[in-house]
Amino acid sequence: MNCCGCECNNAAAETPKPKILAVIFDLDGTLLDTEQATKGVFEEFLARHGKVLDTEREEKKRLGMTLKDSAASVVEDYHLPFTPDQFVQQIIPMYQEKWMYAKALPGANRLIKHFHDHGVPIALASNSLREYIDAKISHHRGWKELFSVILGSDQVKAGKPSPYLFEEAAKQMGVDAVHCLVIEDSLVGLKAANAAGMEVVAIPSRGEAAGSSSLADTVLHSLLEFQPEHWGLPPFEDWVDKALPIEPIYFSGLYVNGFVCEVTVHISGDGRSALPDQVWGVFFGWAVAVADMQKTYRVVVGIGLDRNSSPDKNIQLHVVDGNNCCISNQQMKLLLVGYIRESYTKEVSSMDAETLEECKSIASASLDLPIFSHHGCVPLYPSQPFSVEDMIASDEIEQC
Repeated sequence: MNCCGCECNNAAAETPKPKILAVIFDLDGTLLDTEQATKGVFEEFLARHGKVLDTEREEKKRLGMTLKDSAASVVEDYHLPFTPDQFVQQIIPMYQEKWMYAKALPGANRLIKHFHDHGVPIALASNSLREYIDAKISHHRGWKELFSVILGSDQVKAGKPSPYLFEEAAKQMGVDAVHCLVIEDSLVGLKAANAAGMEVVAIPSRGEAAGSSSLADTVLHSLLEFQPEHWGLPPFEDWVDKALPIEPIYFSGLYVNGFVCEVTVHISGDGRSALPDQVWGVFFGWAVAVADMQKTYRVVVGIGLDRNSSPDKNIQLHVVDGNNCCISNQQMKLLLVGYIRESYTKEVSSMDAETLEECKSIASASLDLPIFSHHGCVPLYPSQPFSVEDMIASDEIEQC
């Protein structure tokens, strides 16, 4: 673990890094939380055909695979009575209905806009088919226009873990592979980036962390931890003192003994899911108890987990003004609007008293500022997703 809180490959750290001139992103699980939006689709499909989902196998086996390879393995593993092509034709429409609810992961809009504003070419290279990439990002205003290159696995000889997607992206941007930085979440993507001879940042999904450190130059928990200057790229200038404005994060859960449990995220109508793995760190915002929606609490929330062993997130909640007794055993709704830093340890529960008081002080000062306080004027669960255009507009927010 380095001073920035991220894990770095020691050998890579000792070798002078080539100048980074372009950045290549994966899509699903890196920029876009398609997993939570489409959660339950595959299980529903299998149930229709009398099959039971093998959760452990799905979490470890197919992450990052091309559609063709994934379909073939699904048909074989579950002994389905049709061909891989027939499987795809039946299940894709079910997924397409959910893609519009896939939210940008924390820091995604910020990073895309930052690179575009500073003239850094960015590409999107995904194992999805190109038409599916276009369908997914069409629900995120500004994304298609900001990427210099967008490539799907059907546009190259072979998808990841082969290097062709990344090599073609670099070629179309006019940048040598050694001057490209890849940001990925899956092991197949990390292997592809290594094969292409590119620098790699891993932001692994749960179950992928164990193999990431040996394949990546740096391992982060979230895009919010990414520091462009580490790669010779223009630094962020959007911190407000010691706090970072973020896209709002909404969720609810039961507060018990210092922690929020039974967490759900409202994604569409009655749709609910869990917080994505990449929501990680120390945040602040507001909370209300469902039993008394008139009373609003300013809170600091620490979120983390040991991705290799813990099945659930550790979500620690602290009331900024006063103590937590008033919300004990209450069903809470939370709105996080600011980020302070990454978690100090794998388990947020170990945050010491001095650190907690510092975070409370930062939250208290920040929540009085217009750039944070304006969120208090909107409902806890908005109907529209946040976008790059919203970030542009938020540069000139008026206090409500």
